[in-house]
Amino acid sequence: MAGPDSPQQQQVEEKAEQIDDAELAFQGINMLLNNGFRESDELFRRYRTHSPLMSFGASFVSFLNAMMTFEEEKMQMASDDLRTTEKLCESDNAGVIETIRNKIKKSMDSGRSGVEIVDRLQRQIIVADCQVYLAVLSFVKQELSAYIKGGWILRKAWKMYNKCYSDISQLQEACRRRSSDQQGALASDQANHNTSTGSGGRVTDEVLDRLKGSVSFGYGLFHLCISMVPPHLLKIVNLLGFPGDRHQGLASLAYASESKDMKAPLATLALLWYHTVVQPFFALDGSDSRAGLLEAKAILQKKAMVYPNSSLFIFFKGRVQRLECQINSALASFQDALEFASDQREIQHVCLYEIGWCSMIEMSFEDAFRSFERLKNESRWSQCYYAYLTGVCQGASGDLEGAKGVFRDVQKLFKRKNNQIEQFALKRAEKLRKVSLTRELCILGVVEVLYLWKALPNCSSSKLQLMNQVLQGLDDQSSIGLKHLLLGAIQKCLGNIKDALQSFQLAAQDEYGRLNNSYVQPYACYELGCVLLAKPETLSKGRSLLLQAKENYAGYDFENRLHVRIHSALASIKEVVPH
Repeated sequence: MAGPDSPQQQQVEEKAEQIDDAELAFQGINMLLNNGFRESDELFRRYRTHSPLMSFGASFVSFLNAMMTFEEEKMQMASDDLRTTEKLCESDNAGVIETIRNKIKKSMDSGRSGVEIVDRLQRQIIVADCQVYLAVLSFVKQELSAYIKGGWILRKAWKMYNKCYSDISQLQEACRRRSSDQQGALASDQANHNTSTGSGGRVTDEVLDRLKGSVSFGYGLFHLCISMVPPHLLKIVNLLGFPGDRHQGLASLAYASESKDMKAPLATLALLWYHTVVQPFFALDGSDSRAGLLEAKAILQKKAMVYPNSSLFIFFKGRVQRLECQINSALASFQDALEFASDQREIQHVCLYEIGWCSMIEMSFEDAFRSFERLKNESRWSQCYYAYLTGVCQGASGDLEGAKGVFRDVQKLFKRKNNQIEQFALKRAEKLRKVSLTRELCILGVVEVLYLWKALPNCSSSKLQLMNQVLQGLDDQSSIGLKHLLLGAIQKCLGNIKDALQSFQLAAQDEYGRLNNSYVQPYACYELGCVLLAKPETLSKGRSLLLQAKENYAGYDFENRLHVRIHSALASIKEVVPH
């Protein structure tokens, strides 16, 4: 942890007056990612009136704190900070929203100073960033009016990103043309005039590259996030005029991550988040949960020297190890990240969550229980969900009386009626509270969440065999369909495709589940479809089952989650066999 008087902070502050704000902001973000959260916040706040960029840095740190805590006071503070930054950017007489395309052309042709253009573009990008973060804070409230307001704000932000991206690309092209025409003269001029915008006030490649990196972060995130929207919401999204090109999103984030802009490290984290969390969870590139691991490992290796002890980067290292089924190594990484984040309770909670999951994967139920119990007591995110995980792990470890007590707590901790995870936790806890609780039923609950969160592929063969053995001996009639679905998933992970198909077929015929609108049948259809897609001779049948899962069921738990996976699986067919 970087201390209050750390050499890193002193070095940055000594240079504060000598270097430009872009460099100072970049170093401030790096300080934050190297566990200097408090120091980074102090630096940005000290210089927040120095420039719009430093003001944005201060607001971003405030936003990050709000998103990690979900505390009302911090969320309000973040909103106020972001609006202050927005006003600062719009205080320019010309107004940041004003169209600049013609001004760009004039400046490039006449050789007028590029400072105004750079400043205007920078302000416009910052305003768009602020609007995105304000929209996110609005969405967190989970109210219809907040969603509508947030959607409208995002629409404005997207228009600004799109325009800035286009304008900067045009400037880069013009700059490249001029450079090729006057290379010798330009080289001489740069040697004699070391200014930030270059010869005669013209905008240099270096400045434009930084600006392109700045806008590419928001531009890329937009593309990436919209590409993951459940298909049934796409009409609304398209109505708002948003795009959704995943490849464009990844390319833009990669560009941003290599830039000199302050958001470069954040773009790197966004790529790691996508490759190690989003992609495997939603099965975005078919069913292979390891699809993005090579990219993630390359990023981590490249950044190891810059962020040697960053709790966030060590966390993502643990995610990669978990996805590679190196669970002991993953646990060690998460423990290291936990220690490095000693002053950041929220990052500690993320690490504890992963430690709990790795412990469930290893069937170390007591260790998992300890992690989730701490989260239940400390976290403000979803105590209801953490209570359910605490209960099933406690019961799976053999403490059935303790588990019953925790399941009773789930009802008290249920707060967000529109949250599907909390709804699921409540229903499951209520069911387990009313039956004659057994260790096997609790293990079923653990295996179920491992399946739903796509963690079964991370389990070793020996643990999968052990789970299979426990489930085979389970004789609870109300859980027969779920039992077969989970047995199918386990057999699929073990490579026993014939047995997997048989179990999925039994799950798809689950009449009890159909009457109770369980997710078992649609998920079983999806699983059957995915298995059949693997062979050309059964591809058509597989596609039919995916469509059946998509169109024949509604209103079940985790419906959106399955729709995203079905959408991805169908898209992968189109890429191989165009229709």
